[in-house]
Amino acid sequence: MARSDITGKRRMKAHNVSHSNIKTKRWQHVNVQRRRLWVPELGRRVTLDLTTSDLRTIDKIGLLAFARRHGVQL
Repeated sequence: MARSDITGKRRMKAHNVSHSNIKTKRWQHVNVQRRRLWVPELGRRVTLDLTTSDLRTIDKIGLLAFARRHGVQL
């Protein structure tokens, strides 16, 4: 199953709603990407499965700060 390694985000249940308002169950999948990220504080690359929203936040605050915010050790 597609899941973010740091935040734990995964697919959610949702409904397809027809014109006659009949609701059928479906899944909403998160956009999970596998990325190799350079961590200058550790001096090495780390391979993680992250959502695209995670990647945008990592660009702003950095990988270690983002992992610390979510209580994850790299």
